[in-house]
Amino acid sequence: MPAAHKVAWSQLRVGIMSMAALITLAVLIFLMTGADNPFQKKATLYTYMEDSAAMTDGSAVRLNGIFIGKLKRIEITGEKDNRRAIRMTMEVDRKYLPMIPDDSLIGFSAENVLGAKFLNIHRGTSPSPVKDGGTLQSKDEKDFLEVVQSAMPLLESMQSILSRIDKIVAQVESGKGSIGKLIFEQEIYDRVNVLLGDMQKVTEAMSQGRGTIGHLLYDEGLYEDLRRTLSRVDNVVASLEKGEGTAGKLLKDSSLYDELRKSSTELRSLLTDLNQGKGTAGKLLKDEALHNRLVATLDHVNSTIDRINSGQGTIGQLMTNPALYESLTATSAEIQSLMKDFRANPKKFLTIQLKLF
Repeated sequence: MPAAHKVAWSQLRVGIMSMAALITLAVLIFLMTGADNPFQKKATLYTYMEDSAAMTDGSAVRLNGIFIGKLKRIEITGEKDNRRAIRMTMEVDRKYLPMIPDDSLIGFSAENVLGAKFLNIHRGTSPSPVKDGGTLQSKDEKDFLEVVQSAMPLLESMQSILSRIDKIVAQVESGKGSIGKLIFEQEIYDRVNVLLGDMQKVTEAMSQGRGTIGHLLYDEGLYEDLRRTLSRVDNVVASLEKGEGTAGKLLKDSSLYDELRKSSTELRSLLTDLNQGKGTAGKLLKDEALHNRLVATLDHVNSTIDRINSGQGTIGQLMTNPALYESLTATSAEIQSLMKDFRANPKKFLTIQLKLF
């Protein structure tokens, strides 16, 4: 049998190893869970809010995003002031107190949309740090869930857009629609390939200086012609700027401008007189009695023309009676014949014969 002192020594070593393993396990649990350091001195801070926003005991407390403690307790104060309806008690490491000014603000924050919320202290500018047992002012901000809810319509709209895009992609992949046919239909691919071949031929012809566009690009003579034309245009523009020629005078001659302005003024004055009924033209436009007289005169003229068209009167008979027209035509012919005979033998008509009975 082994000696008693050897058994005792073996048991002591097992106990020491077990204690070391337990201590190591405790340290690992502490490091992995982020539990508070029991040897670190703590300070207590308070803040008051309208709503706890579903915060729970043990939530993190951060200083500008840096972890400094935890939320120890949340309770209802029972005060009438809604801004102090909820009191939150925080435990933070004492070493951070000098870094927290007493005018700092505290509010809710979250790591992301679905992440856990925490209390975040935004450092102020006061030279006096907060003391142990002090109170920090809370920020007047919306609950994080309210912000998320306000963004829900946008998320729904984006979801609808993504759903439509997914449908379009599905149709394209199935070869439907214009884009799907362009991607999957062989005939359209062949047509596009032929079109690209034709375009390549045109490009080669242009690069070789063939055709109208090729000449425009590579013909030196055409370039010189264009350059001379541009030079002439430039000379014309320069002449216009100098006030030469009719167009230049129209642009630069101030006297011509003054004459045009004077003419426009006189035309405006004339239009004003016409609108006021002055002068003959103004009376024609504005005088109601003169208008009535003109209308009556036109009525008489229309009546006379109607009588002529109906064959009344001499002029009407001349226009509508063919017998009178033929008689006048015959008379005119006889007069012409008489005048012809008179010119041929005037003595025949001018001889005076005296006869004695």
